[in-house]
Amino acid sequence: MTWMTILATLVWTGVGAVLLVVLMGIDSLFTRYKDMEEIKNGNVAVAIRFVMKLFAQGYILSQSIRSSNDLWDAVLASVVSFVILLILELIIRNVLKWTVALNLDEGTKQGKIAHALLGGSLHVVGALVIASYLLVS
Repeated sequence: MTWMTILATLVWTGVGAVLLVVLMGIDSLFTRYKDMEEIKNGNVAVAIRFVMKLFAQGYILSQSIRSSNDLWDAVLASVVSFVILLILELIIRNVLKWTVALNLDEGTKQGKIAHALLGGSLHVVGALVIASYLLVS
């Protein structure tokens, strides 16, 4: 491992960490509750969903980096993937609300683990599908 490899790893990791913080902050704006406040108050359901969302975004970022030699291409792919995932989640959340009266945000805010797991799994599955495309493109 050369010094350039170490330096590049530090830069890619630093940019990735900043990107994840920004994306999770933006994602928090689209929930009907304040993630960090709920987690501080001990809401395990919100913590579970937050961790699953963070994993999903991290996985997409890791696959973006894996499939790109250019840092900014990887960042762009991650941002576009985030937007796609956000739109898909909004659509599915609304479909569940309208068809079976299942409000994932409200249930998660109330501490219902089942709601959190379902909401978080939407992110994880979406990330797996999106990342699989990143690997072949």
